[in-house]
Amino acid sequence: MPSKTVFVSGSAGFIGFHLSKRLLDQGYRVIGFDNVNDYYDVSLKNSRLALLERKPEFTFIKGDLKNLTLLQETFQLHKFDYVVNLAAQAGVRYSIENPQAYLESNIQGFLNVLEACRHHKPEHLIYASSSSVYGANKQMPFSVMHNVDHPLSLYAASKKSNELMAHAYSVLYKLPTTGLRFFSAYGPYGRPDMALFIFTKSILEGKPINVYNNGKMKRDFTYVDDIVEGVARLLPKVPKPDPDWSGYQPDPASSFAPYKLYNIGNHQQVELLYFIETIEKKLNKKAIKNFMPIQEGDVPESLADIDELMRDVDFMPNTSIEKGVSDFIDWYLEYYNIKS
Repeated sequence: MPSKTVFVSGSAGFIGFHLSKRLLDQGYRVIGFDNVNDYYDVSLKNSRLALLERKPEFTFIKGDLKNLTLLQETFQLHKFDYVVNLAAQAGVRYSIENPQAYLESNIQGFLNVLEACRHHKPEHLIYASSSSVYGANKQMPFSVMHNVDHPLSLYAASKKSNELMAHAYSVLYKLPTTGLRFFSAYGPYGRPDMALFIFTKSILEGKPINVYNNGKMKRDFTYVDDIVEGVARLLPKVPKPDPDWSGYQPDPASSFAPYKLYNIGNHQQVELLYFIETIEKKLNKKAIKNFMPIQEGDVPESLADIDELMRDVDFMPNTSIEKGVSDFIDWYLEYYNIKS
């Protein structure tokens, strides 16, 4: 039986790279799609792609999701069984500086993916949402059953928009869609604009680190291998209309259409100061801390309710922060050829 073909947008990105690698190891054929933009170090993206291109079942297409013609041609040529949309303009803080980029990548780009799926009918579209959609919510843990109508940043609003757009296409065109709210992903080959990368680099260089909210932040840090395990398990789990769904008491995480939402998080809170302490222990070097107020758009804490994920695919992310940080730093020292 021939292996199934998966379209992965954002395949040069952090999660897209790890997912592509995992799917290739599982025997899937993967078509990667990425514009390889310079939001951060392009050489890191090229290093990820170089590892993927060692596999004969991986094909890379350099392109932008805003190019609907190229996207339609790609879908026509390859006949995808599954589509995973991970390409997006990431980052809460950058969305305050450059809001236009988020409308172009996260709204227009995703609309084009939906249109390509509408016309070429893959079995399942999975797309990245974000824990940022929980915004001003205070009730912990964050549940897919909660209302998420109070975003704190345009990034969060763009991800909530993706969920709404996907629902509309699930209703109108019976397109099975699953949105995944990722919680603070980290790990080897991580993004240079993320806390673990910034802290590790600065501590090694003896430079101060900015500790926001005076260190009182709490995050549900989720190791990247756990995230891709969740995605891989959900890929063949094609959502079906929920016969019990009611418009009188609407369940936000399912629908009368083939539509689902899941959290993928470690369901453990880690205080920012403990996170920094874990990095210090691994590096055997103290950080110079610059305590700062909370930044605009940031949520003070996050914690994932993963009951739906456990129920539907029997998976519970469980990599400890100590192991995850250690693995990242081992990669960082080797990749940048730093003698510890």
